[in-house]
Order: sequence, then structure tokens, then C-alpha cells
Amino acid sequence: MDGLGIDIGGTGIKGAPVNTETGALTAERFKIATPHPATPGAVTEVVGQIADHFGWRGPVGVTFPGVVIDGMIRTAANVDHSWLGQDAQDLFSKRIGSPAKVCNDADAAGLAEMRYGAGLGKTGVVIMVTLGTGIGSALFVNGVLVPNTELGHLKIHGKDAERRASEIVRENKHLSWHKWAGRLQEYFAELDALFSPALFIVGGGVSEKSEKFLPLIEGIRAPLVPAAEHNEAGIAGAALYAETQS
Repeated sequence: MDGLGIDIGGTGIKGAPVNTETGALTAERFKIATPHPATPGAVTEVVGQIADHFGWRGPVGVTFPGVVIDGMIRTAANVDHSWLGQDAQDLFSKRIGSPAKVCNDADAAGLAEMRYGAGLGKTGVVIMVTLGTGIGSALFVNGVLVPNTELGHLKIHGKDAERRASEIVRENKHLSWHKWAGRLQEYFAELDALFSPALFIVGGGVSEKSEKFLPLIEGIRAPLVPAAEHNEAGIAGAALYAETQS
């Protein structure tokens, strides 16, 4: 079965049809820059434009960079705060003209990795961490998602971890791979101590360059592996989420 997945990020909003049996994109993804300010109206219009681009009228899954409960936005760290309390599911459904299901962006990426990628068949506690504009997280226990963990907001040296160790911080501060790996090491050590996971999956676009930084992270008990779906995991997971919620 095919579904449309749309992934809202701090810098770009991208989408594509997905074969939910395999996780493969069935058309080239379409991306539009995230509007600034990223207000509900502006973002909803871009989401609609992506659906229009594919002429889509079937199931649609949409990710959101914050806590989402029953389609309602409860936190909004990297988009406009006017999203708080908004019914994103209703907004997107009305604009697209088809029922839309909305979930946390890292949760969607994790669902894709557990179904199609690096987490396939893994038991115990698995944590997916997405490195991008912020740091997202998805926590699984024996394959079952614990939603909306938002572990990028754990405090490291008195700051949200994502304010020290996200990919955008590495870029903006011109950190070397070695320096950035040191900050990531502090973060993963904290997660390792708190959750004793069996596996860490590291995603986001920078996971395609994992050989530059993952081998530099030391002293973490659980293995760290790059996401198999790389930066497409959010799209694939959004489509999968829409199918499971229909």
C-alpha cells in the first residue's frame, strides 16, 4: 500500500509517496524551505503544496518537531510558538483534502528504522536520535514506541543538549568533527546511564557522514549505528504512521 509522508523540519519541509510494505519512496521527494516565521498558516500551506505536487488524495502522514498528542501540538521548540494548542491534524486534513495523521518527527523516523532499517528485529530498549536543527529522540521497548520523549532537551552543562550538540550547532560554530563528537559523547553517555539501551540508532541527514564522527565517540556501552534510512526515515515513518492509525 502507498501512503504520502511529509516531514516538517526546521529548515525544510519534504515529502514523497512511500511503499509502506518496503519503506521505499515511489517518487522523487519534493522539498520546500520552511517558512519563517513558521506559523500554523504558513506551514499548513506548504504541507498542502507538497500534497498538491503529487496530486495526492489518499492517506497522509505528517511529522511535527514537537510533542503531538491526538493531533494537538503541545510543544514547539523549532517552529513558531503560535503552534501551541493547535489541532494540526485538523489544519492539515482541511488543506490537503484527505485525512492526515500527525506524529512527532523523531518518532516517525524511529518507526521507519524499526520497521525497515537498523532496528529491524531488535529487542530490549532501542533509542533513535536524530541530529538536525535540534536533537530528536524515539524510544522503543521490544519494538513498541514510547511517544514524545523529546530527549534532546535533557540538560548537559545546564543547557538543553540540542543547544550544544545538534547538527546546526556544529555548522554554526564551525566545530571540527572531533570537537562535535566530544559533545555527542557527553549526550550519549547521559542517555546510556539513564536508559541502558541495547542499541542507539543515529539519524538525520548527517548520518550519511557517520564515518566522520561515530567512530570518535567512546565509552558508550550500547552500540551506536547510523540510520539505514538516513534522512528519508521521517517521510517513510510518517506514511507508515498514517497507515497504522487509519
